[in-house]
Order: sequence, then C-alpha cells, then structure tokens
Amino acid sequence: MTSSDGTVISYRQFGRGPGVVLVHGGMSSAHNHKELAEALSDAFSVYVPDRRGRAASGPFGAQYSMRKEVEDLEALLSKTGACNVFGVSSGGLIGLEAALSSTTIRRLAVFEPALFLDRSIPAAVLARLDREMEGGNVAAAMITAMKGAQMGPAILRALPRRLLEYITNTAMKAEDRRPATGYLALRELSLTLHYDCQLAVEMSAKQEPFRSIPADVLLLGGSKSPAYLKAALDALAQLIPQVRRTELRSLNHAACWNADRGGKPKRVAQELRRFFS
Repeated sequence: MTSSDGTVISYRQFGRGPGVVLVHGGMSSAHNHKELAEALSDAFSVYVPDRRGRAASGPFGAQYSMRKEVEDLEALLSKTGACNVFGVSSGGLIGLEAALSSTTIRRLAVFEPALFLDRSIPAAVLARLDREMEGGNVAAAMITAMKGAQMGPAILRALPRRLLEYITNTAMKAEDRRPATGYLALRELSLTLHYDCQLAVEMSAKQEPFRSIPADVLLLGGSKSPAYLKAALDALAQLIPQVRRTELRSLNHAACWNADRGGKPKRVAQELRRFFS
C-alpha cells in the first residue's frame, strides 16, 4: 500500500470480519502486536501496519509530522474499508488526531496515548536524545528515551546512567550475534526514537481540539503504568464527548505486546472485542 506522498506502508492482515486497524507505538513494530491481532482475528479483520521507518515500510521523510502518520492511516482505512481503529501509545496519538477529521472512523480505542500535559518535558527529552544520537551514543539516547517516558521497572531506571548504557550496549551486541527474528533489533528501533518523541512534542498540551471528536472512544490504561499517562487519560475523559474509560488491573504500558515481551494481549483483546462489537 502507498500513502498519499507515495511512501510504501507494509501491513499484515489477520482474520475476516469487520475491519480494525491496529496502530503500534514507539520502540515496536507490527510484529510486537501479532498475538493481540490473532486474539481478535476470529471476529474481526485486523490490519497491522508497520509505521514509517520499520520493516518493509518506507522512510520517515524530510517533511515527517503527525500529518504524515494520519495520511498513512487514512490510506489504509480507504484500502481496507475498516472503520475501527486501535492505537497504542504514540499510535494512540495518531488515532486521536485522525479521528478529528475522519469521516470513516466510527469507533476509536486508544491505549495510553503518549500525551504529556507539559510540552517542555518531551521537548527536553527530544533535544537530549538528538544530541546523543548525533554523537553516536545510541545507548545513551535509548536511556534518555526510557527515562523520559518512565518505561521499564523503576529499580532499573534508578541505576546510574553509565551502568544502564553498558547494559544496553551489551544487549545490542548480543542481538547482533543472534539470528533474525520477527522483532526489530534495538539498534534498528533506536532510529525511530526521534520521530516518536517528535509526535509527543507536537501533540502535547493540545488537548482542547479533542472535544470535537465525533467517534465513539474507548480509553484504556493499566493500573501499573506511569502517572502522567493516567493524567492524560483523565484529561481526555473530560474532553471527548462520546467516551468511556477502562483501567486494566495489574497491567502496564507493555500490555498490548506479545506475551514474550511482557504483554497480556488476551486481556486487552477482551476489552476491544466488547467495544468494537
């Protein structure tokens, strides 16, 4: 499939039935959500694209912005005839922005959109990780992103940066020696950090327009996720006209991923099945 600017967007289809497009978040690809798509495939056609810069999809491009991501989603909705969207993290931001102008999206579910109420926070993270990537310190940039997004166990984030960088470099070298799997390697995913952080900067502190979303919206989050993600869901729940919110006990930001990456895809699928049905 090609987007409006000619960029190739690869995707996979699971199952047959009413269409659902699943838009993944940062530091992941379509493969990270394979088990979630399979869990829904008995009742829905689930289309899972690889966003720009990943797998067989085309590059981000010099004019990359949220508009490009929305155009990619719109192209897939047009090609498949789907009218339901599920967005995860930065994919949730894409879904929310698309729903503002889309006449196609009838139901939108989002899991913990990466929405900061204070734009200065992701802006500072973006500036630092760009400096580190330009300096060739990929591990440092990944640690900056992890700490900025408050991902991973708190005890891990509390370790000294030098130790975290050593652990990350060791993990990347180990991946380099292993046979390829369906997952993208950390070194590959590091090249997407700038762009997902750019989306967070672009979208944060811009909640008011979401009052105009005409679609039915389901806000999902995990009880063990960072407080700023819960605050974002609180804000959205007060703004979006047709909205419901569900918190999944004992789950965190990785809930939508495959089980071998810490996810609980069947739990998430239960909520999506109810909503999209």
